[in-house]
Amino acid sequence: MSRWWRTLRHRSLRGRLVWGVTLLAAAAVLTAQTIGYVVLRSWLLDRVDQQLTEFGLPARADLPARPAPESVTLPSDFRVTFYDASGAERSTLGSGQKPGPRLPSSTSGLKLTKGRQTTTPAESGDGHWRVLWREGADHTSYVVALPLDTLEGATDKLLALNAAVFAVAVVGLIALGRWVVRLGLLPLTRMEHSAQDITAGDLSLRLPDTDPHTETGRLGTVLNDMLDRLQQALQQRELSEGRLRRFVADAGHELRTPLTSVQGFAELALRHPDRPAAQRREGDEQVARNAERMNLLVDDLLLLAKLDQEPAYRRVPVDLLSVAADAVSAAAVRAGGKPRVTLSPLHETADDAELDVVETVGDPDRLLQVVNNLLANALVHTPPGTPVDVRVGGTRAGAAAGGFDRPGRTSAAPPPAEGTAICVIEVADQGAGLPPEEAKRVFERFYRVDPSRSRDQGGSGLGLAIASAIAQGHGGRLELDTEVGSGCVFRLVLPLVSDEDTGRGRHRR
Repeated sequence: MSRWWRTLRHRSLRGRLVWGVTLLAAAAVLTAQTIGYVVLRSWLLDRVDQQLTEFGLPARADLPARPAPESVTLPSDFRVTFYDASGAERSTLGSGQKPGPRLPSSTSGLKLTKGRQTTTPAESGDGHWRVLWREGADHTSYVVALPLDTLEGATDKLLALNAAVFAVAVVGLIALGRWVVRLGLLPLTRMEHSAQDITAGDLSLRLPDTDPHTETGRLGTVLNDMLDRLQQALQQRELSEGRLRRFVADAGHELRTPLTSVQGFAELALRHPDRPAAQRREGDEQVARNAERMNLLVDDLLLLAKLDQEPAYRRVPVDLLSVAADAVSAAAVRAGGKPRVTLSPLHETADDAELDVVETVGDPDRLLQVVNNLLANALVHTPPGTPVDVRVGGTRAGAAAGGFDRPGRTSAAPPPAEGTAICVIEVADQGAGLPPEEAKRVFERFYRVDPSRSRDQGGSGLGLAIASAIAQGHGGRLELDTEVGSGCVFRLVLPLVSDEDTGRGRHRR
């Protein structure tokens, strides 16, 4: 039994289901047949016992006086054996060709209980009789018997019919069970084939059965969701690895130029120690300039690494109008008055052109760094004298006001919900603008619109990436609106802090 159970346990799911269903159904059929056989046999036997109980001797069957006369006739197949007062067999009544019951010649050999029916075999052959020992007159007794041929014939036919039905039922159950199980497991079979194709490398495939009303359908839905997330994770990993490789390559490329220059001037100094003082001074200046470039680049890389680790910013109320004013003043000094940098409200109207104080919570030094970076970017990438306008104000996120994605707008961070209260610092220039394919990449690390630019002519391409990381660290984002011929509008979007949150009242400048 244990070996059979181990064999069944190691079969396939289809085989276990077919054999399990077949065994259960066969057991149910066999139980029903057994109950039917027992009920029928019991009912027929009760009928025979009732006939024996209701049997009465004919009036002329005078046992004590003489043997039973030949003229006494018994009903049906009854057989009666008489015993006298001493217990010896006296005579037998009944006719028929079939052998009678096997009874002893005296009552001392009778293994019967008076008044209780018992089954005994026939004198010869395989037949059986149902017998009943009863008291007669004058201390005599008799045994009345009925053959069980009819009962045994009916039960034998029933057993044969049950065996045939059972065999047909088992064969039918196996065949029908295989078909039903195959049909029920068809979704799993399709899942298996799809999984094999997915394992072979086609990650775009999905499991076809997603009916929410079935177990396999719900399993297919869950597996498809898992595959979607897995594919997204793999794609993000590939993108991350690609960005990392590009970042390392770009960083190496940026460092290679000043390192090559420093190495060249150092080798020149070693080979020609007797150079004129003017040449030595020029070489030293080039070494110092390239070392400064490398130092600035390394500082930017370290800052990006720190920002990627989610640095802890100071969380204090920040007056963005003051931040913008400081950045405008510093830009005007650095540019020597060549460009015209102005500070204006975000929504300027003819009736009210005053500046509103808007506040957020964050690190004022980092936010000033972002605005300085945006102003420096506008001054470097526009012709001298190009107007640059810095606008400050509070609004709600939307397609027109900012903070909300729309065609032509680029950002490295997700937008807030439309209608969210935000504060904005815009740096708008009237330069040449950017085409869409370049605008989509301005926040990438080491990306420069003009790849031929050096740090002296436009930087290493880390400034906007750093500014975007700082904005995201403050719960906001940096975005760009631009098109060719219409200039660029860089927009720093941050959560707006109400007067009640800061404990300050709003005033104008």
